[in-house]
Amino acid sequence: MRTQPAVEAHGIVKRFGSTTALQGVDLSVPAGTVYGLLGPNGAGKTTMVRILSTLLRPDAGTARVSGHDVVREANAVRYRIGLTGQFAAVDEKMTGRENLRLFGRLYHLPGRVVRRRADELLERFGLSEAAERVVRTYSGGMRRRLDVAASLLIDPQVLFLDEPTTGLDPRSRNQVWDLVRDLVRDGTTVLLTTQYLDEADQLADRIAVIDRGRLIAEGTPTELKGGIGGTRIEVVVDEDSMLPAAAEALAHAMNAEPHVVQGARRVSAVAEGARGDLLTTAVRALDAAGVVVEDISLRRPTLDDVFLQLTGHTTTEEQEAV
Repeated sequence: MRTQPAVEAHGIVKRFGSTTALQGVDLSVPAGTVYGLLGPNGAGKTTMVRILSTLLRPDAGTARVSGHDVVREANAVRYRIGLTGQFAAVDEKMTGRENLRLFGRLYHLPGRVVRRRADELLERFGLSEAAERVVRTYSGGMRRRLDVAASLLIDPQVLFLDEPTTGLDPRSRNQVWDLVRDLVRDGTTVLLTTQYLDEADQLADRIAVIDRGRLIAEGTPTELKGGIGGTRIEVVVDEDSMLPAAAEALAHAMNAEPHVVQGARRVSAVAEGARGDLLTTAVRALDAAGVVVEDISLRRPTLDDVFLQLTGHTTTEEQEAV
C-alpha cells in the first residue's frame, strides 16, 4: 500500500503585489525523510515554507501536511508541525529552560508535560549545563539548538527548518546537521530550505531546486548530479587578466562552453574522455595560449554544477529577496 506523503503541494502560486514569488510549485515529501528546497536568496523557498506552515495563504493551488489542508484545516496542521525560521526566535533575557517552558505554555501544554519535555530536550540537545544561563550568553550554535528544541516541544510529525545554519560557524553547522539526522532516525519528516549546496548534499534524501519561484528540477542528489554528466576540469589562473585567454583555450580544447568566475580567477568546463588525456590536452592548450596556471584539477559534478546548468547562475549570485 502506498504511504501518504508527509507534505504534498499542487500548483502553489503566491503573489506580493506585482511580484510573483511562487509560480505553480508542486511538491511531494515522503514521510520520515529529509527533503531539501535548494535555491538562491529570493527563489521562493521561505514563501513556500510559510504557506506549508499556515503562516501565508496561497493565491492558487492546494497543500496538505500530515493529510490536512493548510488552509481549511490550519489548526490541525499547526498541532502536527514544528517551525524554525532563519533567525532564532528565543528571548535573550530569559534562560534556556525558561524559553522552552514559555514555548510550552504557548502550545497550551499542561505544566507537568512542559517541564518534562523541556528537561528532555535540554538534555538531548546538549544544553542541560547551560539551562539556567540567560540566552544572551549562548553561542550562535547554542541559540540555534535551543530554537530547534522549542519547535520540538509538541513532538511534531513534520519539522520545517528554514535556512537553519545561516550565519553559523562550521562547528555549529555540523552540530545542527547531526541534530537533523537524529530527528529523522526517530521518525520526524524534515523539510529543509537552504542556499548551501554542501548542506543539501549532506542531509537531503531528495532535493527540489527552485529558481525565481519555479520548481526546475527534483530528485536525489545523485540523480541530479548524474543528470548533467561529464567530468569537470577546473583551472585557477595566476591573474584575472588571463581569464579570457584561459576560457578560450578550454573552449577549444574541451569543445565545451566554459564558465568563468572572476573573483576566484577560475575557469571550468565539462569534459569527456580519459582523465589523463583531459589534463594533458588542457595543459597543452593553456600553455600554448600563454596562460600561467596556479592550479588545475578534475572533479565529479556537484550540486553547484547542477544549479549552474539549470539556471545559468550559481546559488551564491544574489537575486532580489522575496
